[in-house]
Amino acid sequence: MSTAHLTINLHALTHNWRSLDAKTDVETGAVVKADAYGLGAEPVAWALAEEGVRKFFVAVAEEGATVREAVGPGPLVAVFSGHMEGDADLLRQHNLTPLINSPQQFKRHREALPDHRFGIQLDSGMNRLGLEPADWAELRHEALALDPLVVMSHLACGDEPEHPMNRQQLDTFKQMTDGVKVPRSLAATGGTLMGSEFHFDFCRPGIGLYGGMPFAGAKPVVTVDLPVVQVRDVAVGETVGYGNSWTARRPSKIATVAAGYADGLHRAIGGGIDAFAGDQPCPVVGRISMDLITVDVTDLPYEPDRLRILNGHQTVDDLAEAAGTIGYEILTSLGSRFSRGYVE
Repeated sequence: MSTAHLTINLHALTHNWRSLDAKTDVETGAVVKADAYGLGAEPVAWALAEEGVRKFFVAVAEEGATVREAVGPGPLVAVFSGHMEGDADLLRQHNLTPLINSPQQFKRHREALPDHRFGIQLDSGMNRLGLEPADWAELRHEALALDPLVVMSHLACGDEPEHPMNRQQLDTFKQMTDGVKVPRSLAATGGTLMGSEFHFDFCRPGIGLYGGMPFAGAKPVVTVDLPVVQVRDVAVGETVGYGNSWTARRPSKIATVAAGYADGLHRAIGGGIDAFAGDQPCPVVGRISMDLITVDVTDLPYEPDRLRILNGHQTVDDLAEAAGTIGYEILTSLGSRFSRGYVE
């Protein structure tokens, strides 16, 4: 095999969903946007639907069409971007629920699909998507009379449970939805972990399903195996990779593996991470290049034919910390060149 292989453990994924669901007394949905965080929307959504999930959330209508194909006609498939220009056919054909973000979207939806159900997204302080309080005050009576399926908002600092913004947004959301009889939601993964006050009628975790923080109890969902292209001897004083950034201090064996920043293993990761032969860590040395990574395998008693860079020992958040980013970006960047397999 000449390309890296990504394995998605759907059993671990559904375990993570059950674990998060057990932390609430309300319904738990699932965010499957960005091709289920890069792991494949169809198999991921199908596995979650089989587990009992009945509310799915995507970023745009095109993603919703894929998820609808996977989960069948029953579950809610809601679109965070709402009703964009040109979305009417997709929304109608795939029974997608746009989350209305503005008066303009509300008008567009009422004119294009007057009998099509919708949801409402409110801005409780993040200033990204959703109806502003003044716009909601004007539209509230008319919108609620049309029986929306959900009313929701999103926390800006949900991964920082002590941040005062969480309480501020909770209070704002309560004020904006006081007396609303429609199912309400504020919590993604972070809010789910912050307790029942943030749960309202349903939660909608995303990153926690896929093994990422802030859900510290998540099982790892993804492993990535990198094929070894070549193993070479490097003498003391010789350098490895672009910029001569690593110099051998002992006679070394360096394995070059087939993956790089073109596959989402960002150049900024550099040193400080390992690749694994079984449970044995082997340090990544030199710079990550477009298609290749170099690994010091001197301490292995054999020459490996593959090394694993994501596993239960080294997570997406470990790679993210080394790169100065977040686990979300690592997951969603994992490259299209990887071959993929699923474990159920």
